[in-house]
Amino acid sequence: MNDKNKILIFNPRSANAKHRMPNSILQVGASIYGKYDFVFVDGNLENDPWQKINSYFKTGEYKYFCSTVMPGPQLKQAIPLTKKIKEDYPDCITIWGGYFASNQYKACITSGFVDYIIDGPGDVAFPKLIDYLENNNASIKSNTENIKTIKNLIFLNSKGEIIKTPKEKLLDQDALPPLPYEHLNTFYPLKNYLHKTFLGRNTFSYHSSMGCPFTCSFCAVVPIYNGRWKAKTAKTIYKDVKYFKEKYNIEAIEFHDNNFFTSRKRVLEFSELIKNDNISWWGEGRIDTINKYSDEDLQFMKEAGCKMIFLGAETGNDEVLKQMNKGGTQTGSMIKQFVKRLQPIGIIPELSFVLGMPAKTPEKVMQQINEDIAFIKQIKEINPDAEIIIYLYSPVATEGSELYQQIQKAGFSFPKHLEDWLNPAWENFDLRKNPLTPWLTPKMVDKIMNFETVLNGYYPTATDFRIKGLKRSLLRGISKVRYQTGYYKYPYEIKLLHKIWKYRQPETQGFYNE
Repeated sequence: MNDKNKILIFNPRSANAKHRMPNSILQVGASIYGKYDFVFVDGNLENDPWQKINSYFKTGEYKYFCSTVMPGPQLKQAIPLTKKIKEDYPDCITIWGGYFASNQYKACITSGFVDYIIDGPGDVAFPKLIDYLENNNASIKSNTENIKTIKNLIFLNSKGEIIKTPKEKLLDQDALPPLPYEHLNTFYPLKNYLHKTFLGRNTFSYHSSMGCPFTCSFCAVVPIYNGRWKAKTAKTIYKDVKYFKEKYNIEAIEFHDNNFFTSRKRVLEFSELIKNDNISWWGEGRIDTINKYSDEDLQFMKEAGCKMIFLGAETGNDEVLKQMNKGGTQTGSMIKQFVKRLQPIGIIPELSFVLGMPAKTPEKVMQQINEDIAFIKQIKEINPDAEIIIYLYSPVATEGSELYQQIQKAGFSFPKHLEDWLNPAWENFDLRKNPLTPWLTPKMVDKIMNFETVLNGYYPTATDFRIKGLKRSLLRGISKVRYQTGYYKYPYEIKLLHKIWKYRQPETQGFYNE
């Protein structure tokens, strides 16, 4: 191997206290393992990632700086550190991947310090790009004809024009090389990524499928996968789970697939394999998909360790569901029916709602907000164990879609310059906590956020297992009148207790862990 073409793969910090297994950079590493020398740098586990990055590049052996980039907190390291590496080492080639890089590719690729973007899965695109650059000794701005044959790639040609190559078909996930866990272990002990959560001790994060077969107009995954989905088989998943069970005694798994439950057959096969391992697990799915499972299926999943399912409820308003282009057959009545089905079985539904969708008039927007708040309270009456996640609608609509045209007409636009995304308001936008959308007035935002505070007081999340006993009773007590009367304004007393006890909202910080 060439000692002047080493690759650094960087995972920017995603949160202050959420150090999950960095599956995205593991998958990138798997694509070049044994072919090129590479190192991992995980911003979540480095006090000063630049010091570590710079120490590698100072050796003169590193040529490529590659970063996964998700919207939100990761931008605070990805943008300045990529810019600095380009300033200090101008011959370095910078490559970005991840949802943010794909969805905001124009701002990224014209920034002057991002040379290439892997637009979607990089299992083939990334090693082919490195091969091309190495074999052709290609500079960034020349010889771009052959590079156009590499799918899932975005770059600037010699004229400064943005080139997007065609999308590659999703690959057989079982045929991909295994993730290089032991290689990561040489940089960061794997046990550092395994924590106690409400699911159990040594919780393991895993990704078992790619994409999603649906095309919801508000979802960041859609422009990347265009309704495509491919998954590992149950046997392949279980092989990895068994490895971590035997070596690290994991007791729980978080499946971070966009849609873990797409295939009932695969889920039941996995449940059969894991049922005697005393492992709890959590995954994301769609209500209209899992509602087709029988009660016997759901009971079997529960017995096999399924403790909670994250479900995109979005809204109880059927008209808004159509506006979201959610597809499938989900309705408000189906949501109610499904959470009722789950209660006697004992699987906790974790329902996400998206409030603040655009409408023709401000009055209509507020009406939709009030209706969703009322619907959420109905859900809690049907199944008090249901967890509620509230997001403010943050546009990620696909260009050309009806919703995209609607938000443009309303005056919304994304930053044109990459560094503008470092504004704290845009970080909150990416976390769906500050919409920056012109149709939502401060009064509307306050209504949503104050309701969320009261809701989290009266029904504290079960995922923050520190809030129990006297703490839980006190929170519920001071929130009761507000929740029952609908008076949500100025809930400072609840916010104070949340702050004192460092209440953990799973939608922005993940499950509380120790």
